[in-house]
Amino acid sequence: MQVADIIVIGASAGGVEALQRVVSGLRPDLPAAVFVVLHVPTWSVSRLPDILTRSGPLPAIHPKNGIQIQNSHIYVAPPDQHLLVSEDRVQLSAGPKENRHRPAVNTLFRSAALAYGPRVIGVVLTGALDDGASGLWEIKQRGGRAIVQEPSDALFPDMPRNALENVPVDHTLPLQEIAPLLTVLAGQPVASQESKETTTMEARQTELTCPECRGPITEFRNGPISEFRCRVEHRYSPETFLAAHADTRERTLWAAVVALEEGAQVARDLASSHLARVQHRLEQEAGDNESAAMKIRELLALLTKGNSQHLMEEIPS
Repeated sequence: MQVADIIVIGASAGGVEALQRVVSGLRPDLPAAVFVVLHVPTWSVSRLPDILTRSGPLPAIHPKNGIQIQNSHIYVAPPDQHLLVSEDRVQLSAGPKENRHRPAVNTLFRSAALAYGPRVIGVVLTGALDDGASGLWEIKQRGGRAIVQEPSDALFPDMPRNALENVPVDHTLPLQEIAPLLTVLAGQPVASQESKETTTMEARQTELTCPECRGPITEFRNGPISEFRCRVEHRYSPETFLAAHADTRERTLWAAVVALEEGAQVARDLASSHLARVQHRLEQEAGDNESAAMKIRELLALLTKGNSQHLMEEIPS
């Protein structure tokens, strides 16, 4: 008989406090293993295992590659490594980033769904953009359960909201009710995976390029889920793909500002040391460069203001 004994939790912005609240309510003899991905910078030093160990009754660690999975333990993804599960063991991977993150929530969720099917309980907590929705959908497709924090209860509601819009979740709850539910669900018998239907994935080549490596992008659709992938397997869900291109646009525009302002400086330096007949042309070129650079600076300020306003609208008051 199969039981629900694999709990995977994903969070991003606001996630440390949310994870503390969840693990504080778990039983010390929880009949399941818990796996956590929190988006952290690749260069950071994570103290999350220590924080979660102090917050609740279960020990939390950054696992080593290949260790055996044990119930009543919390396994936290280390910085700059994807956390995967397979054949009762933990796997760490330095594979391509997904949604601009390594570790990524979707990567953990997908590996759990493929390895354990209906034994998996997936939980999406507070966070920006849309990592976690695709992986949670995979869990549901293979018979697992999906739990999402109530968006109005989340400090950053994007991740819960996107999960709810794309996945037929089983439970939408405020943070304080998630741990009691996990305690009830852990160890319960589950249906066999064979009874679940699967959908056919559709692929469409695009003219877009990967913001990370500039390789060609293919769009994949699997039911309601859309993902963008390049040939090296950088993956993006829609909102993250848009945000990544916005970052690329900003870097490109700032590079243009630098080139124009340097061109203006070079033209003025040359004008001061050349004959009068070319000084006017060089001064005109310097002025044109400065004018173009100023327009791009104004455009960047407008774009930045718009992004900041959108972020403030997303944060609950």
